[in-house]
This record gives sequence, structure tokens and C-alpha cells, in this order.
Amino acid sequence: MASPPSDRPHAAVEVEVRYAETDQMGVVHHANYLVWFELARTRLCAETGFHYAEIERSGYLLMVVGAALRYRSAARYGDRVAVTAWLERLASRAVTFAYEVRRGADLLATGTTEHLWVEAASRRPAALPGHLRGPFARLAGMPVPEERP
Repeated sequence: MASPPSDRPHAAVEVEVRYAETDQMGVVHHANYLVWFELARTRLCAETGFHYAEIERSGYLLMVVGAALRYRSAARYGDRVAVTAWLERLASRAVTFAYEVRRGADLLATGTTEHLWVEAASRRPAALPGHLRGPFARLAGMPVPEERP
């Protein structure tokens, strides 16, 4: 998978590769891509009108239950990369975000993270919170559900 569908909102962050993110050869260590994914995902959630911290304060967490990465080319110390995130799949209790990392036009990596909605107090799985249904449906390119009384 590469590039967000044109009908879906997406968010991008620019990252300048820091020395601490690289190995002795100056190549970005694989774990840092997940950190970059989180930066882009957090920006995407903020564009719904709800910053991650607000979602957590409302009593819900988005627990990571899976992650996948595919490396195509190395990012190196001093590179500037663009990390783009979009919502790939929205279900009643789960969300899948997709990502790409580019240096200019060069695709460096793609990936996904799978998340489960969890009630913060009980740490038990929960349905997508009602106040987030509309904003997350828009991110997924789905019809926005009508408000229930």
C-alpha cells in the first residue's frame, strides 16, 4: 500500500532524521519508523478536532494491537522525510491507520497500525465512543452517522 486514497483526509509531518535515530552506518533504526507513525497519527487525530490527549481525558484509549512495516529504501542521518497517515479501516471496536514515509518522491517505507478502543478505567474493549463516531467516519471516508438522542 502506498499513498492515501484521494477521497480520504490525511495528515503529514516532516521529520529531520537525528543522529540518535541511526545506527553506526547512519541508517535509521527500524523502531524509529513506529515513532514517526505515531507523530503522523497524532496529527491526524488532532485534525478530527480531538487531540489524542482529549480522547484519553474523555475516558478512552486507542490501544495498539498490531503493527506492520515494509521497508523499501533507507532513510539516513540528515534526511528530511515526510510521514503521512490516514485512516484505512474503521470498525465498531477497531481502527487501522496506514502510513507512508517519503524522502521527496522516493517511497522509503509503508506500514499500518491496528488499534482497539478501550475504556480507560476498566482497560476493557469498548465500542467507538459516540462523540467520536462522526469525526472518525469522516477520516475513514464513510458516511457520517446521524446523532442518536
